[in-house]
Amino acid sequence: MSSRSRAATALALALPLALVAACATESEDPASAGSAGSTADESAPAAPTEVQGRSPRLAVTYDGGIKVLDAQSFEELADLELAGFNRLNAAGDGRHVLVSTTGGFQVLDTGTWGEGHGEHFHYFTATPDLTDVTYAAQQPGHAVVHDGVTALFDDGTGLVQLVESAEIAHQEGVEDVQLPEAHHGVAVPLSDGSLLVTDGNEDERSTVRVLDADGEEIVASDDCPGVHGEAVAEGEAVVVGCEDGALIYADGTVTKVETPDDYSRIGNQAGTEASPIMLGDYKTDPDAELERPTTVSLIDTRDASLELVELPASYTFRSLARGDDGEALVLTTDGDLQVIDPETAEITASIPVLDEWEEPMEWQEPRPAVLTLDGSVYVTDPANDAIHAVDLVEGEVWATGELGVTPNEIAGALGEPEPEHDHAEGEDDHAEDEHAEDEHAEDEHAEDEHADEDHDH
Repeated sequence: MSSRSRAATALALALPLALVAACATESEDPASAGSAGSTADESAPAAPTEVQGRSPRLAVTYDGGIKVLDAQSFEELADLELAGFNRLNAAGDGRHVLVSTTGGFQVLDTGTWGEGHGEHFHYFTATPDLTDVTYAAQQPGHAVVHDGVTALFDDGTGLVQLVESAEIAHQEGVEDVQLPEAHHGVAVPLSDGSLLVTDGNEDERSTVRVLDADGEEIVASDDCPGVHGEAVAEGEAVVVGCEDGALIYADGTVTKVETPDDYSRIGNQAGTEASPIMLGDYKTDPDAELERPTTVSLIDTRDASLELVELPASYTFRSLARGDDGEALVLTTDGDLQVIDPETAEITASIPVLDEWEEPMEWQEPRPAVLTLDGSVYVTDPANDAIHAVDLVEGEVWATGELGVTPNEIAGALGEPEPEHDHAEGEDDHAEDEHAEDEHAEDEHAEDEHADEDHDH
């Protein structure tokens, strides 16, 4: 157990793929870029400060802005004004966070990073800042990081932008993949240069395709009604959710995960390279205005088998996470963080974190969110305008921070460079995130409450 750290072939049914290099734009270093609406001093930012070690940071959205916090002390490092309902995505470089906002994916510099020098690193901090770098999108949706590549999906146009994660703040070498129709979808870059994408339109979506580096289709499946969400497990097995189970793509093959219920929506997944087993939600009522499920799914990507785990209370789309050692984590509405052994499907601990809470009817409304970072599990507490840090080893909350605002979404940055990736050799990296906008709730009942899941990775 890890201890807590203190310091261009066509898509079969439609138009050809356009896989072209987008125009790269030079950007000043994010540490010195001007912010939009920062409450900090508008004069030139101070030079970076070298520090002894990593300085992980948290970004938390609220109505009207984003706060950046020190992940160990919860000290507020910046309060950045930004109007609208803003979403957060992992950027993939250990320093930045992507903000889904008006006009696209805007790069937020959390102000913490590392630089490699031979066999050692130097670590630096700077004032967090919303940079001028934005990846244009009509309706920014899912952002997926995998194998050192970040894939940005525009739900409004069906355009996927691919960029090396290390260049996310500079927009260098961006490639565009234009899908045939706009839909709430997702793209997952894989270590062999292929790309897993969804296919659909605003009315329906049920297809998953895998394309090679030239846009040629490798494999496809139409057996995924309501396709939504993705995550990557050990061995680069990709799980995509459906309204009747899930699909697994691994070793060039797509396999359907069967479930005991005709309607069995697994729209949100939490994966980790530390485990071949995927954690997912599990809903069974297609007519519910708001289903509050008490069952989660565990999908074994080795054999496509499914285990269902009954929980003591319900949960929401922001409740799912994974521990450093592969533990399946679910925050339930009784206020406890449920720790599940994915191999045995047994709840091994229930850690009290929050007061009892209830999921709001509208998916955009704040509700507790869970993030794992640097050995700790962070849980937002909208009812008390607070945030808590949980130690899985000790089974307790080890720190609480007062925010002064009601938190909604949360993301983190480790403050160290991502490892180098050799895509030809098939090294892989973490993939996580999911996103959606409310206009993509196709059905105000069956899909609107599912739109709350159309998000975060």
